[in-house]
Amino acid sequence: MGDGEIITGMLTTPGRLDKALAEATGLSRERVKSLLGEGAVTIGGQIVASGSAKVAGGEPFAVALPPPAPLDTVAQDIPLDIVFEDEHLIVVEKPAGLVVHPAAGNLDGTLVNALLHHCAGRLSGINGTLRPGIVHRIDKDTSGLLVVAKSDVAHEGLARQFADHSIERTYLAVTGGHPRPTEGRIEGRIGRSDANRKKMAVLPDKSPRGKHAVTHYRTLRPLTHAALVECRLETGRTHQVRVHLASIGNPLLGDPVYGRTPAPLRPLLAELDFRRQALHAASLGFAHPVTGNRLAFASELPADMAELIDRVAH
Repeated sequence: MGDGEIITGMLTTPGRLDKALAEATGLSRERVKSLLGEGAVTIGGQIVASGSAKVAGGEPFAVALPPPAPLDTVAQDIPLDIVFEDEHLIVVEKPAGLVVHPAAGNLDGTLVNALLHHCAGRLSGINGTLRPGIVHRIDKDTSGLLVVAKSDVAHEGLARQFADHSIERTYLAVTGGHPRPTEGRIEGRIGRSDANRKKMAVLPDKSPRGKHAVTHYRTLRPLTHAALVECRLETGRTHQVRVHLASIGNPLLGDPVYGRTPAPLRPLLAELDFRRQALHAASLGFAHPVTGNRLAFASELPADMAELIDRVAH
């Protein structure tokens, strides 16, 4: 493994080693388990192979990544809306409907395929062959801003910021009904639903499953049977905004999984053919992982959400 990248740092989360490493490095839990099995992880200088090993937090770690395997994912000339780019990273505006990385059922036509073409293959290899450069993601039918790492050093720096929650992210959402109170903090562990494994859910506070999640929200504009709501993420969990807002009785309009569109608005959504969750990643701010300069980006609402808000306002 001497030719591969080595990630070093300090564990910040007590508990299971695989979970703590995933949060500290930005690698997926499955990727961490694989590396543990390969003897690629040391804690305090000692090789540890068990993901279930307990850590207290504060331990130094090193993860030796093998050289990236040849990438089978094909580069495709798919248009990109580029907001910022330098040799280390690229910020793009993802349209609704575009999958971020290849997976079963979506092996091409993804953002990764487009990035491979645009960047001529120069993307961070830390997250494996199917997710080169991907530090975070947004759902297929969510639009908005996404940062991608072109170099491994950028990937590590961005992953650390996501792990310590210093990345600034806000989303604009159109909810069914008016949140009460009009602004607040939603805190609740998010994990797989026991009733439906394809869905996420807010789990009991003492549940050993799921991940701690916090969303700050405020109502920007009350609408008819709906509201325009700004959400600031303190953490970034799968479907976090969608699950948290649904948990307080205000699911996103158009959400096919967590939504319950108010009856008076159903004819309008059908007329507009609005078939996605009304959610847009509107702002993104972070320290450049190499230069240290603070970067901040903002994105206007896409046309479909702007039209939906305009129609619901009348």
